[in-house]
Amino acid sequence: MTPTPQALSNWSPEAVVFDCDGTLMDTERHWQDARSRAFREFGLLPPPGFAERAKGVHYVDCGRLMAEETNKPELAADLTAALLGHFLSLVAEDPLTMPGASEFVRLLSGRLPLAVASNCPLEVVEESLGRAGLRRHFRHIVVPTVPPEEPDASQRVADGERPEMVRPKPWPDVYATAARLCGVLPEAALAVEDSLTGIESAWRAGLRVLGVGPLPDGDDTGHADAWVMALDRQEVLEWVRGWLRTSSPGAGQDHQRREES
Repeated sequence: MTPTPQALSNWSPEAVVFDCDGTLMDTERHWQDARSRAFREFGLLPPPGFAERAKGVHYVDCGRLMAEETNKPELAADLTAALLGHFLSLVAEDPLTMPGASEFVRLLSGRLPLAVASNCPLEVVEESLGRAGLRRHFRHIVVPTVPPEEPDASQRVADGERPEMVRPKPWPDVYATAARLCGVLPEAALAVEDSLTGIESAWRAGLRVLGVGPLPDGDDTGHADAWVMALDRQEVLEWVRGWLRTSSPGAGQDHQRREES
């Protein structure tokens, strides 16, 4: 049974952290088109079901997966570069927001601290949000700083030696860092996500999770506390307006002042 926003009706967040691709920006289809173009560029056919397996995966991991699943491991670096290049071209041509995303963000803006936690490169997130007119609403954008192929660096993060290092989803780092930068405990923050990879990341970081978009194959909502088809659904807006009424109008600014003091 799909969890609904009523599952969160007795709880209200102190900060909201959004995924970017497929949650705020309609760029998931750009990634799919970019993967198709990269496959064609090297004369390869996408394996059955690859689009679903690649959803929410860091682009470096995706390039490696493309190479492995077509039995061309030697092309991993080339496929990764082609994938990113095609994606950047596509998103520059067509920066669209997901249904209800702009309204949802503007409803929260100035009331709560807002952040973005994404597996995309920083320049992609900045460019996408900027073109959509949403960048100014987010105080923090958190992206991975540790390439997925560097296990030694990941271990240093796990051991606490380099806390500034941030691993990609499904590691919890991007969400844990975003909550900390917003000045709240992870359990006081809400993550808004469209992929099982991102949901696992947020759950592992300790955030509550609102899943959004078409249900994954098999109606598996993972660790999402609630799931909706789009952010403009009436039940979502009613829930948000309910907990906004109980918070002070300057909540977001208060959090920021505490951060800066």
